[in-house]
Amino acid sequence: LERIMLIFFAGNKSQDSGIAEMEELPVPHNIKISNITCDSFKISWDMDSKSKDRITHYFIDLNKKENKNSNKFKHKDVPTKLVAKAVPLPMTVRGHWFLSPRTEYTVAVQTASKQVDGDYVVSEWSEIIEFCTADYSKVHLTQLLEKAEVIAGRMLKLSVFYRNQHKEYFDYIREHHGNAMQPSVKDNSGSHGSPISGKLEGIFFSCNTEFNTGKPPQDSPYGRYRFEIAAEKLFNPNTNLYFGDFYCMYTAYHYVILVIAPVGSPGDEFCKQRLPQLNIKDNKFLTCDEEDGVMVYHHAQDVILEVIYTDPVDLSLGTVAEITGHQLMSLSTANAKKDPSCKTCNISVGR
Repeated sequence: LERIMLIFFAGNKSQDSGIAEMEELPVPHNIKISNITCDSFKISWDMDSKSKDRITHYFIDLNKKENKNSNKFKHKDVPTKLVAKAVPLPMTVRGHWFLSPRTEYTVAVQTASKQVDGDYVVSEWSEIIEFCTADYSKVHLTQLLEKAEVIAGRMLKLSVFYRNQHKEYFDYIREHHGNAMQPSVKDNSGSHGSPISGKLEGIFFSCNTEFNTGKPPQDSPYGRYRFEIAAEKLFNPNTNLYFGDFYCMYTAYHYVILVIAPVGSPGDEFCKQRLPQLNIKDNKFLTCDEEDGVMVYHHAQDVILEVIYTDPVDLSLGTVAEITGHQLMSLSTANAKKDPSCKTCNISVGR
């Protein structure tokens, strides 16, 4: 397949210099989109046999589906047209420079005939089709994982996982959920192509410790009350560990999302299909190993770990107490958007 060029034409047909209209060229119809990934798709269509042998090129008008909150980087009257040699269908459209993961697009097609003087004769546009690109695959997440491993830093000991919330949250859990914190759907923070955003259900925990004390920090962006639970009650040989994401929010520090799922649980089955699995005894982020008959835990020093546990957790398994530090809202990652320009935590596919 010859490389597809990305070029821009201004305005509508009446303004297209050098592009003439000729009804004899067949108009594509019954457009089909298939094999959708986060940065590619296959497209095919039907067309009448009349003048089919005159077709030398296809024009594909590919645009992000507009919504009222979208950033409009280009004028709405300047569509993006992909110009490709007329190859056998289905044709693969690929390119991270214009396709982003988990993004809705519209597409329409023209057939074209290049003339000896370099101008094109074109058909009418086809109908407009809508489709959505896919999430990152395991291959893409493995690329993110390898980038995260580079900056993870040395490992420090930990003994507890903790979750900060407001007092009202814990009161609600006791009153309405029989004392058990329930998994909820992960928000859209982190990488735009993350397959866990808006899909995986779990409970967020932290595990980072202060370098000088070896204990959890006393500050938190999520509330002044903290649930602490011994690490072995959530993370042990009966759980699997998965890498979920790596991102930053226009800051010097980076976040790594890990998922802990009890073996065979619904969360485990979800992750097994979508996320790279880590060896719980030997990885760069969070380890669990036995030393002299005792489980010992370590976490990476130079990234902030966000741990998602996929099953309910009863408050009776730990303790809830008020922290003495400050509520640092600037550290909140709720629906945080990833910095698409950071060379440390982005991979070479659409953002």
